[in-house]
Amino acid sequence: MPELVLDTETIGYIRLFEERTGARVKDCLEAEDKLVFLVYPGEIHKAVGPGGVIVDRLKGLLHKEIQVVEYSEDPEGLARNIFYFYQVKSVALAPKGKGRHVTVTVDPTWKARAIGKAGKNLKIARAILLRHTDIHSVAVA
Repeated sequence: MPELVLDTETIGYIRLFEERTGARVKDCLEAEDKLVFLVYPGEIHKAVGPGGVIVDRLKGLLHKEIQVVEYSEDPEGLARNIFYFYQVKSVALAPKGKGRHVTVTVDPTWKARAIGKAGKNLKIARAILLRHTDIHSVAVA
């Protein structure tokens, strides 16, 4: 994996997030008009707060959509965590070129939302997975 290089603005977002939530952040990226915070395993409940109250406050403070994902060193686990809200049924990895492809199967009633408008959520998932795994492409089934 390439070494992560964070700009000053991103470091500021991480500092603010950690101060407000008490959760430790592994990575933060801006993708598709959304800030995505990757928090260390076990820190997700701290980061989100009861009923999402902490994330809602941060959205208001930063005037941005926020997504919080629990990091996993296991590529399959990370893909599962990215699509957590869409009731993941299974995750399948397959070789593709120099890396791998992941297909995440979700509850059919959530499939359209999991993909997002114009594939927005797929683009976010791909951005996260490219930064932390050898997965280069993502599909939702």
